[in-house]
Amino acid sequence: MQYYSTNHKAPMADLRKAVVKGLAEDRGLYMPETIHTLPKAFFDDMPEMSFRDIAYNVAAAFFGDDVDYDALQDLVYDTLSFDCPIVKVEDNIYALELFHGPTLAFKDVGARFMARLLQYMLRVQSSELSDFSPADEEKSLNPQPSTLNRLVNVLVATSGDTGSAVANGFLGVEGIHVYVLYPKGKVSPIQECQFTTLGKNITAVEVDGVFDDCQRLVKSAFMDKELNQHMMLTSANSINVARFLPQAFYYFNAVARISPTPDPSRGGEGSIYMANGSSPAQLSTNNVTTPLPPAGGAGGGAVICVPSGNFGNICAALFGHKMGLPVKRFIAANNANDVFYNYLQTGRYEPKASIQTLANAMDVGDPSNFARILDLYSEGGKLSPEETHRNITSLISGATYTDEQIRQTMRQCYEQTGYILDPHGACGYQALKDQLQPGEVGIFCETAHPAKFKEKVDEILGIDVEIPDRLAAFMKGEKQSAPMTKDFKDFKAFLMAQ
Repeated sequence: MQYYSTNHKAPMADLRKAVVKGLAEDRGLYMPETIHTLPKAFFDDMPEMSFRDIAYNVAAAFFGDDVDYDALQDLVYDTLSFDCPIVKVEDNIYALELFHGPTLAFKDVGARFMARLLQYMLRVQSSELSDFSPADEEKSLNPQPSTLNRLVNVLVATSGDTGSAVANGFLGVEGIHVYVLYPKGKVSPIQECQFTTLGKNITAVEVDGVFDDCQRLVKSAFMDKELNQHMMLTSANSINVARFLPQAFYYFNAVARISPTPDPSRGGEGSIYMANGSSPAQLSTNNVTTPLPPAGGAGGGAVICVPSGNFGNICAALFGHKMGLPVKRFIAANNANDVFYNYLQTGRYEPKASIQTLANAMDVGDPSNFARILDLYSEGGKLSPEETHRNITSLISGATYTDEQIRQTMRQCYEQTGYILDPHGACGYQALKDQLQPGEVGIFCETAHPAKFKEKVDEILGIDVEIPDRLAAFMKGEKQSAPMTKDFKDFKAFLMAQ
């Protein structure tokens, strides 16, 4: 599989280069040249398949050209050591609970897969991997023997859950060091302790700014020639194809679980459709596909609502849709950071400074993955902005909520159903309540365990949310972080000293 840049000014890249570089030379995001369509037989059989086998088929469509099937199956099975269940909240509204992984957040799936894929690349093709360091072209054409075992340095900007998921996904992995950049005072105390107490090969960098500043530092680092000659850099944010693409796994599983004839026992172990390294289903190579009709096939055309910040999560769902996932339409639910919502209304994308809100992981004023959505629905830049906007709005609607509306939603849902929402999931749930049409079935992503926002949830609902044991364990550690300004010169000096 080859990957191109959303800015269309960088050379094509293979998977190794796309993963290790993270960002293309022209500062664009990598896109797969082809989006394979999964066959109808796969969707017909999907309700009787395990989560792992569904994910293996989806992974093969993305990565099967570059990773042998036995290894890919191992990567997928090891990543998904936990379930992502569907829970009925009320009639026709279901929560896709994505907080059952090690750090209790949806990003565990993408972070764990990326860590394992990078390990695979380092182990099997370390000499080739060194050729694709984000350094100058001359170095990649003439690799020196001393670079064959270079330390890979992962840079990740976080507004909350990404840092903990990536840090724990890579913790203790030989040959890799992780730097987590997070905005000072703008993540919850529980979120912060999940990546500042680990030590080992994890360094937390506390930036005096907002998430967008952290993200800007990471992107600038990739573009700095001197820094890239000094150390091998890659990103584990959703700008990285190995981070965001695997998030499509749980959308396919969600649709399978609400299909007319699912077997609930098939949510975890087991293999029906293919296992033990057998070849995945035969794929077509259409770049654009028509989804299966609502009548017939799995899922019946559900409406999927995704709380959205940097838009990697909904982007993964949209890629799944291009592969044939039978979803009727999507809703992108925002907090007060309404840049994408405004784009849907006006056709103009106008980034602005992020606003601090209750749903802090969505406090993003310039979402990186908007570039991928534009590219996906402009057919690689071939369509006009007006045609692209029509394509996007025909499939995606938006919603935006203030902190007070989020509080009200959390209270009403708890009082009426007993279900505890976190502030991010509250945006998704309310968007379905507001926009679901009669006869439609809606799924919203509950992206993090409410205990990760215990102070807020307890205060809003007047309850004492129980802290899971694995989360409590993080809270016992000692904070270790490096203070940092939002000036790239300071961040570069810090990295050059490592």
